[in-house]
Amino acid sequence: MGGLRRLFAIVGKEVRQLRRDRLTFGMIAGIPVLQILLFGYAINTDVRHLSAAVADQAQTSLSRELIAASQASQVVDIRARVDTARELERMLGRGEIDVGLLIPADFGRRLADPSRAAGQLLVDGTDPTIPASARQLAALELGYDSTPKPARREPVYEIRNYYNPERRSAINIVPGLIGVILTMTMVLFTAVAIVRESERGNLELLINTPVRRIELMIGKILPYVLIGLVQVTLILLLGAWLFDVPIRGPLLHVYGAAGLFIAANLTLGLVISTVAKTQFQAMQMTFFFFLPSILLSGFMFPFDGMPPAARYLAELLPLTHFVRLIRGIMLRAAGLGDMPGEVLALLAFTVLTLAVAVGRFRKTLD
Repeated sequence: MGGLRRLFAIVGKEVRQLRRDRLTFGMIAGIPVLQILLFGYAINTDVRHLSAAVADQAQTSLSRELIAASQASQVVDIRARVDTARELERMLGRGEIDVGLLIPADFGRRLADPSRAAGQLLVDGTDPTIPASARQLAALELGYDSTPKPARREPVYEIRNYYNPERRSAINIVPGLIGVILTMTMVLFTAVAIVRESERGNLELLINTPVRRIELMIGKILPYVLIGLVQVTLILLLGAWLFDVPIRGPLLHVYGAAGLFIAANLTLGLVISTVAKTQFQAMQMTFFFFLPSILLSGFMFPFDGMPPAARYLAELLPLTHFVRLIRGIMLRAAGLGDMPGEVLALLAFTVLTLAVAVGRFRKTLD
């Protein structure tokens, strides 16, 4: 009986402690709810409404019918019309479109020949889901007003997979993996920074120094920026050595994008550090941020397959913008200047979270 009383006393103590720790109690319910919402509502592997542009060099009724059928399939949304294949390639390189529809001037003759593809799909192969979705367009069939439809042996569209013609998964995964690893490590490093100072008693020493809040925050960040760049270098070297992952864009731009992303995650970690009371709470909050980042950023699941609400949420996550940047630089040979929106998003996130962290931190013990 005495043993049972002691056992129940310990259980009661743990229950009371959980009731006081509202953050942990919230995680107990929050993590399952978040996962069921993300996997059940936001994650959709049936990708539609890919952004597309078309170059109709034939300008015939049949070419217009093909464009209309492609739009009606809901696989693509045609958002621009250009004149040449080079313009389509330029838009692909800048990440402005996912698919380019090229209809050549001899489209009618090609369509009448069942052994040849009549048009081409220029596909961004940096995301493996885009070529798979674009293949649905190849099965399109065009009607002929009064002419019997020939039995086609070849699809209407020939697919040209840009940037990853061999369709090797490592080429798609490794650039995005840089962002996943940095998110996991950088946020956690600074998330426990202020909490650790308080638990070890070092915060009392900082209170009595003339160090300002902004100086403390930046001082906490700078060493980890260097650590993050070392991680980036290690991943790039292993990716090139083991998987032959190319770096087609300027290496300086790769490190520039990585530096912006590292700073964004470190400042977010500082915000978490000013909210959490213990290192365990800081790790819980880091995991709570990491889960939607990896699922909604486009690294694991297609971004275009998500509902609008999930895409709006994903635009608030640094990993979403970094995945676009790093894939564009490494695989499409783009530069930071080709994707100014992604750069500005990371800068804005960094400035905002640093301001919040500085505003929340007080050099007091209460």
